[in-house]
Amino acid sequence: MVPARRPGGQQKIPSPSGRRPAGDALWSALPGSFSLGDVVARVGAYQEVLAELPTPRTDERVSAVMILLADGPSGAEVLLTRRTETLNNHKGEMSFPGGRVDADEGLIEAARREAWEEVGVDPSSVTVVGRLSPLSTFVSRSFIVPVVGVLSSHPVLTLHEVEVDRAMWVPLVELVRADTFSWEWWDFTGLPDSQERAMFFFHLDDETVWGATARMLHELLCVVHGADHLSICNW
Repeated sequence: MVPARRPGGQQKIPSPSGRRPAGDALWSALPGSFSLGDVVARVGAYQEVLAELPTPRTDERVSAVMILLADGPSGAEVLLTRRTETLNNHKGEMSFPGGRVDADEGLIEAARREAWEEVGVDPSSVTVVGRLSPLSTFVSRSFIVPVVGVLSSHPVLTLHEVEVDRAMWVPLVELVRADTFSWEWWDFTGLPDSQERAMFFFHLDDETVWGATARMLHELLCVVHGADHLSICNW
């Protein structure tokens, strides 16, 4: 019997009429290890199968996000933030620290800077262990590159309240619970580059992670479970 889904949060999810459940998690048949050391090792090994970064479309602006990991009582934990309701795009959504890459900086430098500006994480304390696949967003026309970084301990966070109104550490093992994760196929017929796309959701006790952030989390969790090819990690 499928367990009842956790409550989730008040995030506004514009579900289309053309949607259908997708079934079990893609990692359901793979053994997962959630120790921080194993997660770091698998992210490192995953770099060998990632392709070179593609060229963003002319209407996209390049952004970088920092996926921060630290050790916790249940193994590796990831830092999630919630965007304020006053922002122009993706207001009230769960996210990773991140933003536009300035002309005079690289992706890693930008991700470290954004983590410092949004939640007060010292750039020098972040050990970068790799990246995940880039993705494009419809609403903000962003080409986002996820950078994965590790902290030796949980720092004291200082939120930039104009952009972030909450930050929380979530154990990776919690994200793969049967009552937390779900995914669906959404039909985007009529939109540019329309096609049926996989959409991922993580229903926590008082937040729902979806959209680009959930897609990045899904890829990370596939990597954690030992998936070493893009056909599983990127749907």
